[in-house]
Amino acid sequence: MESSTFLLRDEAGKDYAIFSGDTLFLGDVGRPDLAIKQGELTKEDLAGFLFDSLREKIMTLGDDLIVYPAHGAGSACGKNLSSDTWGYLGDQKKLNYALRENMTKAEFIKEVTAGLTPPPSYFPKNAMMNKTGYEPIDEVLEKGATPLTPARFEELVDTQEALMLDTRSEAEFSTEHIPGSIFIGVDGTFAPWVGALITDIKQPIVLIAPQDREEEVVMRLARVGYDNTLGYLEGGIEAWKAAGKETDSVEAVTADELADLMADGLDGTVLDVRKPTEFLSQHVIGATNFPLDYVNRNFNRLDGNEKHYLYCLGGFRSLITISILKARGFHNLVDITKGWRAIEESVVPKSDHICPSTISQEVIDEAVTAVV
Repeated sequence: MESSTFLLRDEAGKDYAIFSGDTLFLGDVGRPDLAIKQGELTKEDLAGFLFDSLREKIMTLGDDLIVYPAHGAGSACGKNLSSDTWGYLGDQKKLNYALRENMTKAEFIKEVTAGLTPPPSYFPKNAMMNKTGYEPIDEVLEKGATPLTPARFEELVDTQEALMLDTRSEAEFSTEHIPGSIFIGVDGTFAPWVGALITDIKQPIVLIAPQDREEEVVMRLARVGYDNTLGYLEGGIEAWKAAGKETDSVEAVTADELADLMADGLDGTVLDVRKPTEFLSQHVIGATNFPLDYVNRNFNRLDGNEKHYLYCLGGFRSLITISILKARGFHNLVDITKGWRAIEESVVPKSDHICPSTISQEVIDEAVTAVV
């Protein structure tokens, strides 16, 4: 009842693909704790319904069926989602821990409900907005797509405590950005990370957006309930610099350069900002799990005088983390470009790989507790 799956048949009537929403992911299944009703439905109840839907409907379909899930790696809607955007149902039947053969409903409920981290704070707020109403989208777009001069942009930051949200590409933000701005690129998993990290849904926001995509960004913010965008920096970073204002950049190293630094005795610590389940499956030896999901509550655990090298799967989450930490006064930060994908191909010392489905729930729970 938390998600719908649609079956697509070709012109000959043959089953072709399913659009599985939040029911079946690649490597995982949907979390069953988002529609809990106190006194009526528990997460265990919902997990039982999910088990029935998977076993009685989805798994009865052919192995050659294409699966298109609603989310991938980095989403808060599952515990260990694949970065692939599609796969075959037959592969999921073999590899997805929640679809394994001879699994009992009791086993399914226990494993799917274990190790769940708290849902993003905007989930219940969005549900309430859907019930009580929200601002007309035309008004939200008109206000949010207001062009701002550098002086007016800075004034809104100073007088209304507007958050500077930079939605450009990773490369553009790394090369040059406004000091104190937060990076969440519009071409990445944009809306989920906005919802997870900007805790106040009424937070005033001013944008540094890709040219001619300002209205798109405002719309995508509004789709997850963030209706208080006050405008965008007209002319972008170039206009900011032309007004004589300062910019900042992000220090970065490649995976190969990190390997050399580690061989010589690294002058700092390595932070893995992926989810606990990703970290447990394999990580850089000596790295500390510092998930982006909890950066707002965990940043004070870091030593501001120490140098920190950060990585995620591909570079998106690590850059978001760095931007937030820099805004909090941490500046001795280094991004490991292209993240774990590059580290895998390098000689950086790594732990043994463990298939996520073989990691015990006790280990997962312990790892989640350590970072929440």
